[in-house]
Amino acid sequence: MSKIEIDPKSGFCFGVVNAIQKAEEELAKGGILYCLGDIVHNNLEVDRLEKLGLKTINHEQFRQLKNVKVLLRAHGEPPSTYQIAKENNIEIIDASCPVVLRLQRRINDKYNAEKDNETQIVIYGKSGHAEVNGLMGQTNSSAVVIESKEDLDKLDYSKNICLFSQTTKPLDGFQEIIDLIKTKISPLAKFEYFDTICRQVSNRIPNIKEFALSHDLIFFVAGKKSSNGKVLFAECKQYNINSYFVSSSEEIDPSVIQAGLSIGICGATSTPKWQMEEIEKEVENILIKKQVI
Repeated sequence: MSKIEIDPKSGFCFGVVNAIQKAEEELAKGGILYCLGDIVHNNLEVDRLEKLGLKTINHEQFRQLKNVKVLLRAHGEPPSTYQIAKENNIEIIDASCPVVLRLQRRINDKYNAEKDNETQIVIYGKSGHAEVNGLMGQTNSSAVVIESKEDLDKLDYSKNICLFSQTTKPLDGFQEIIDLIKTKISPLAKFEYFDTICRQVSNRIPNIKEFALSHDLIFFVAGKKSSNGKVLFAECKQYNINSYFVSSSEEIDPSVIQAGLSIGICGATSTPKWQMEEIEKEVENILIKKQVI
C-alpha cells in the first residue's frame, strides 16, 4: 500500500500569506486593485487572484497610473516607488514583509551613517530580484550585489565593507562569503556583517532534507519563477535522487509512481497548500488507475 504525505512545513511563508490576505480583503470590497509585480512567484496562484480582479503591472505601467489602489507585494520596494505614488495620488496597500522592511531600515541607516567615509555597502543576494532592488534603493543604488563567491572581485579590500544578506539566501552561502572577505580585507579596513536571513525561510532547508530522506519518491511543487523553489528543490534532489519538480498535475510522469512507495509532496515558500493538494489527488488517481490495470 502506497503512503502519500504532504509536508506540513512547506508552503507560503508569513510574508506571502499576509500579502495574499491583503489582496483578497481589498478585492472583496470591489473596485480595481493593481499589484506591482507578481504577488508571488507562482503562476497558478497569480492566475487565481487575477480571476478575482487583481491586475498585475510592471514599474513602467505603475508610473503611468493615477488615482488608483496599488498593492506592494512582500518583497518590498525602493523609496522611489513611494515617491511616485505620492506624486500620482496612488493609494498604497503595503504588504511588504516586516522582515524585509526591517532590513531596508538597517541598510538605509548604515548607508546614511557611512556614506562620507567610502564604506562599501554589500548585499549578498540575487541581482535584479525584487527584494534586492528594494534594498538597493536604500543606498541610492550604490550598494554592491554579490551573488556568489565569484563576484567578490567587485570589492575594494582596502576600504571598509559592511555586508548584509537578502532575507531568503542560504545561511551556509552567507557564511562562506563572510569567511572569504575576512581572508581578503586589508588589516587597515573595517569589516562588519549582519545576518539578516529570515529563519522561517532558512529553516526550510534542514526540514526539506529530513522530509526528502523519509520518502521513496518526492514531488516538489513550485512555480518556475521561484528562486526559493530552485534552492529547495536542489536540496531535495541532493538527498533523494527520486525528486521531481512539478508546477501542475499535468507535469507528473505516471511511470515513476509505483504501488508500495512512500511518496512525499513538498513545496517552496511561494507554493499554496491547494496546489500541493492537487498534486496529491493526481498521484492518488494514477495509483488507482495502475491498480485497476
